[in-house]
Amino acid sequence: MRGPLFYSKILLFGEYGIIKDSKGLSIPYNFYKGALKIDEHKTVATHKSNDALRRFTEYLEKLQEDKPKLVTFDFEKLKKDVANGLYFDSSIPQGYGVGSSGALVAAIYDKYAFNKITVLENLTREKLLRLKEIFGAMESFFHGKSSGLDPLNSYLSLPILINSQDHIEPAGIPSQTQSGKKAVFLLDSGQTGETAPMVQIFMENMKQEGFRNMLKEQFVKHTDACVEDFLKGDVKSLFGNIKQLSKVVLDNFKPMIPKEFHTLWKKGIETNAYYLKLCGSGGGGYMLGFTEDFEKAQAALKDHKLEVVYSF
Repeated sequence: MRGPLFYSKILLFGEYGIIKDSKGLSIPYNFYKGALKIDEHKTVATHKSNDALRRFTEYLEKLQEDKPKLVTFDFEKLKKDVANGLYFDSSIPQGYGVGSSGALVAAIYDKYAFNKITVLENLTREKLLRLKEIFGAMESFFHGKSSGLDPLNSYLSLPILINSQDHIEPAGIPSQTQSGKKAVFLLDSGQTGETAPMVQIFMENMKQEGFRNMLKEQFVKHTDACVEDFLKGDVKSLFGNIKQLSKVVLDNFKPMIPKEFHTLWKKGIETNAYYLKLCGSGGGGYMLGFTEDFEKAQAALKDHKLEVVYSF
């Protein structure tokens, strides 16, 4: 047995800000993917994933008990499959900010939820918010608290524009050009990041008035402008706003940036060869880079592994 494929995602803009109602823009990233499979021999390689699915099933049973109106699952089938060696076969790196748990949540919902909302029907705002709520509750098993956006993106495999917490819609993004010099890329930090501790640091910082003001007046302002520029295709304004956003993050989100990248981050802002921002919650995993000239950025970052996500 092999289920359909679910892709990783990249939140281009909006990390942390969407907790405080900034805009956000999330796109599917087809380079990484995962699917549910059954390994009847229960080999060592699949044991860890199978064990996690067993615990996840227990969590979902409790969720259904607590919120029967939200979502119901075919537990008979799910438990039988788990007992037979169900696992999530995934190339999505964990702790890298590209939505490994989101793809798993989407796959489980797709296969085992009763009365599921499907991608083929007319996706009204109500349905999108309903899916987001279901996915948020499911994914909380992995992160402690989840917005539900990662699984939503993975499930729909569409770019999603987050206008605010209760206003999301599928987005049309400017089409890619293969010959474009400008690029969005992933920079591998070579270490994994944990979401929960990073979110905890953020929530602690939110208790300070100065941090809250910075978030509203600078971080959210530039994030919103980036989303609007990107969707409009206003490249000149986009790079101006990304540079500002990169500065704000370096000044105020230092714990989320691995120490050895502080200098590299600053160098990008000073030379304009590239601008870095967080990809997901930070603390490791990938960082997201934006450049007006990918070859120039490659030369400046020659000691690092870069992956182009989007070229224009």
